[in-house]
Amino acid sequence: MRYLPLTEADREQMLGVIGAKNVDELFVDVPKAALLKDLVDLPKAQGEIEVHRHLQRLAEKNTPAGRTAFFLGAGAYRHHVPASVDHLIQRSEFLTAYTPYQPEIAQGTLQALYEFQSQVAQLLDMEVANASMYDGSTACAEAAMMAARVTKRKKIVFSGGVHPHYIDTARTACEALGLEIVALPAAVDDEAAVMKHLGADVAGVIVQSPNVFGTITDITKIGEAAHGAGALLIATFTECVSFGLIEPAGAMGADIVCGEGQSIGNALNFGGPYVGLFAVKEKLIRQMPGRVAGETLDADGKRGFVLTLSTREQHIRREKATSNICTNSGLCQLAWTIHMTLLGERGLRQLATLNHEKAIALADALDKVSGVEVLTRRYFNEIAILLKKPAQGVVDALAEKGVIGGIAVSRLNPKAGMDNVLIACATEMNTDQDIATFAKALKEVLQ
Repeated sequence: MRYLPLTEADREQMLGVIGAKNVDELFVDVPKAALLKDLVDLPKAQGEIEVHRHLQRLAEKNTPAGRTAFFLGAGAYRHHVPASVDHLIQRSEFLTAYTPYQPEIAQGTLQALYEFQSQVAQLLDMEVANASMYDGSTACAEAAMMAARVTKRKKIVFSGGVHPHYIDTARTACEALGLEIVALPAAVDDEAAVMKHLGADVAGVIVQSPNVFGTITDITKIGEAAHGAGALLIATFTECVSFGLIEPAGAMGADIVCGEGQSIGNALNFGGPYVGLFAVKEKLIRQMPGRVAGETLDADGKRGFVLTLSTREQHIRREKATSNICTNSGLCQLAWTIHMTLLGERGLRQLATLNHEKAIALADALDKVSGVEVLTRRYFNEIAILLKKPAQGVVDALAEKGVIGGIAVSRLNPKAGMDNVLIACATEMNTDQDIATFAKALKEVLQ
């Protein structure tokens, strides 16, 4: 039996409310060239082997990160994930992407969330972490909205070093709440510029370190200035491995620290699903979005875990909910937890050191190429370089030589006025040969 949730009268009534004559008017923002006039020409039926071969041919049009010299970063990073991580998350006790809706039955899942929270809080040097969020950008948006709730102010100021996609996500989420988003011009090394915009109406300033250009910043004075103005300091990040070497934002006075955890335990996955990390000072815990797994004792005095402080509208009255956001796919969070457990404190430091050493080698190699200027000197594993040609054209030319040479700033932020700036990243996955190949290819392209 077909399931028809709406009658024609229902549709007409809904279209009438929003002022549309027909369904086609709902798609007026889609370019006509992108609209299909007819059904896609697909064969009605094929055997499994034929379908597999066809999809294999389609997949081979992509260039996998492991096939070539790969230097992409800017929010998604290629790191080694031990085979043991995938093996453990596929155990039947864990293998679900769903979040626990009858949580106390799933004590193992709750314990994993509890361990995850503990690891995140320790990594970011914060007092409380939640059970994760969708990804870094949605975590950043939730941080902006949380700052408005805490301060009862309506302006959020973003530094020019925050990833443009994070700003766009926050702007989309905040617009419906009537919050004002002020995004400063893109800047390789000017996180402190947010202090010039502090005022009695600013709920929070959002900075990023390492920022989207790779620059590391001591944000202590920014935090002092923000607190002096009654605003919150929100620190975000895209590369969590960096905290194996550099001081986390929590130690520098941040009230909220949020960002992307993909680098630990999770592969590139074509851009997702990822795992958002979110941590706050304890005094702010009741305004934190998402959920928190807590430890308790049962009626027999035995240790157990519960899902507590769930401030979603599913759990409490809508008007009291801090957010309707859910935790990320539980499997991503579990992979993060297992990988972090395998690394331990010393392993994370070794991994971070290896990343930084590769970045130094990359910067040194590219610095010797005529027509290249390394703009970032305080970096972790990512550097911004100024080229004598538009970066997007250089990226395309490098790709023809088998080198994925980074991402042009003009692709992330077309209005930044940085058409000749390229962001390149080196991780433990890059060999010395990769770096030499990149430098040689870049020299040929810039000639």
